[in-house]
Amino acid sequence: MALQRTSRGLVAAVGLAAAVGLILTGCTNTGTGSNTSSGSSEQKVKESDGPTCDLATYKGEKIDLKDAVVGFSQSEKEDNPFRIAETQSIKDEAAKAGVKKFIATNAQSTLSKQISDIQDLISQGADVLIVAPLNSDGLEPALSAAREKNIPVITIDRKLNAEACKDYVSFLGSDFVEQGKRAADQLIKGTGGKGKVAILLGSSGNGVTTDRTKGFVDEIKAKGSGIEIVAQQTGEFARDKGQSVTEQLLQSNPEITAIYAENDEMGLGAQAAIIAAGKTPGKDIQIYSIDGTKNAVSQIVAGQYNGVIESNPRFGPLAFTTLKSFLAGDPVGQDVIIEDGEYDADNAATKVDGAY
Repeated sequence: MALQRTSRGLVAAVGLAAAVGLILTGCTNTGTGSNTSSGSSEQKVKESDGPTCDLATYKGEKIDLKDAVVGFSQSEKEDNPFRIAETQSIKDEAAKAGVKKFIATNAQSTLSKQISDIQDLISQGADVLIVAPLNSDGLEPALSAAREKNIPVITIDRKLNAEACKDYVSFLGSDFVEQGKRAADQLIKGTGGKGKVAILLGSSGNGVTTDRTKGFVDEIKAKGSGIEIVAQQTGEFARDKGQSVTEQLLQSNPEITAIYAENDEMGLGAQAAIIAAGKTPGKDIQIYSIDGTKNAVSQIVAGQYNGVIESNPRFGPLAFTTLKSFLAGDPVGQDVIIEDGEYDADNAATKVDGAY
């Protein structure tokens, strides 16, 4: 497979396009370069000279987005800030790009439905697909159906256990291991490097959970010798599950002094459980999480939460800039990794309006 390098000219164009119209840091661009960001409206993609993919290698056909039917497969229902913002961003950018037709589906957190959704998008004439995978594995039947017709597939947010530029074109998203590492650094700093920590794991079967756990645990081992991880239990990335699991953990481990939640919704659920237990969140038990939702960041401002690592869901500009370049025959990065900001007691008040 031929690998190419992204040109400086393409990088500059992508950086400009991706920086426009976004309201949270760290999650938009192709290839390399753009503006710095940390909880602001500007975006930045990490510099990379990694492998690229182009239309000739993928064996697709050139097409103008204005003549294209674009299909979007969302993995989960829009009942949390991340998915709401993600879907809206894709819809808004499709309208801005003036695509011939835009079709959106929602798998409602069911893998079999996401497979059938993607197959239905193909049968409805989708020329390109943007997919937010439910899990890292299991979408092979849908990917194969797209590949048989050489339909370009851009994946966002969750990375597939598949081969870029073969099974799909490109992955756009965060460095999830780095997110976990940075959350650990926040916790170590906030606790003074001492305490007993419980981890609220995300959903099983996807790389986000695996990577955010690895980054956090490895960093605690490396730098937090006075910190003990006393429990790890899945909260399924859901607020209600995060609350119920935390209630159980506080009963079985009353010595817990900090919670690391792998998304904000679980962290907010943990906050409710801490209050129900008669303790003060942010003080008696510290809370750290990943996402950057306005709900969580506002709690830092209120002194009821301690730290949030950003994971920006506004993929629209990046996804359509990537598609436009790819469909024109230009190379795009196989892994387009964004830089994420963070929120803490020192900056939350000034940056909360940039949260989603």
